[in-house]
Amino acid sequence: MSLVFEWSALRALTEEKGTGGLLRQAPDDFRVEELPAYPLSGEGDFLYVQLEKTGHTTAHVLRELSLQLGVKDRDIGVAGLKDRHAVTTQWLSLPAKAEGRLEQFALDGVRILNLTRHTNKLGLGHLRANRFTVRVRGAAGQAEAAAALLATLEQRGVPNYFGPQRFGLGGLNAEEGLRVVRGESRVRDPRVRRFLTTALQSVVFNAFVNLRLEAGVFDALLAGDMAKKHDTGGVFLVEDAALETPRAARGEVSATGTLFGKKVRPLTAEAGQLEQAALGALGLTPEMFLSRKGDRRLTRVFLQEATTHPEPDGFTVAFTLPRGSFATSVLREIMKTDVDALGAHPDTPEDDALLDDAGAEVLA
Repeated sequence: MSLVFEWSALRALTEEKGTGGLLRQAPDDFRVEELPAYPLSGEGDFLYVQLEKTGHTTAHVLRELSLQLGVKDRDIGVAGLKDRHAVTTQWLSLPAKAEGRLEQFALDGVRILNLTRHTNKLGLGHLRANRFTVRVRGAAGQAEAAAALLATLEQRGVPNYFGPQRFGLGGLNAEEGLRVVRGESRVRDPRVRRFLTTALQSVVFNAFVNLRLEAGVFDALLAGDMAKKHDTGGVFLVEDAALETPRAARGEVSATGTLFGKKVRPLTAEAGQLEQAALGALGLTPEMFLSRKGDRRLTRVFLQEATTHPEPDGFTVAFTLPRGSFATSVLREIMKTDVDALGAHPDTPEDDALLDDAGAEVLA
């Protein structure tokens, strides 16, 4: 299996023909709204700012805030990163003393929607989910087909693939990540090295999800799986797959894949064999990732509040995904095209360095 990201190498869940169509023909064709993890109290030592941005990465907006307000980078809190090629809404936190200077802030394509206070700084991953509203053009008459595919995804879940944005322009970052873990890379910046290694972790995870789909165990469990409860987040070892698989079929629990690192153990038994096959196909071993902390990631996620609406030239689809999941994985299942292929809208190492091992942010 290649280290270069290609949708064609990853099996889709739905076998029906896709709708086709085009994305991002206009900035507001792709909208993302960040949903907070907790209610804001309205009082406290931190100023919470809800802003809408178009044409900027989150990291660029944070740098401008730091420069214009005279606030240190480390004092600005953000739950996650949002793509520049979309209209995105998200919260960030500032020290309360910055409130008086905020009216001076100006950046084309960015506007402030709300201000409030809270008792703690906003931290990475402090979001519940992201709400996507996506216009698909060039697919006239396909709204009904889109709705049927969306219904299947609602019932069975969405393969939780890392999307092409994770892998940079041309999908090549994992190849350099391999050189990093082999000690062959000339890259010396620690942040960029972490970014490249994360891309390699993501390739292995995608390969594991793909093998589960090929083996017909996407919505089942295997002995040795580390399964996660969707309601509580609890993780447990699957010892009796026949006993636990009905819970997976009902969508109560799902298997997790390993983002390899020094603090996470590989899977065992039958699930471990599948995981070793994913590693072996790429010529990798768990020991190569000891520079990373590691984590576990759900192999499937479930949509919430999914809707479709016909348009004269296609349709609009809307859905909510938990943090860490990619809208492109949903759209690929519906459209059956190379959604955002070849890193058409790449994220930079500087932006991705803010991510945790689990890919806490959705990069749409």
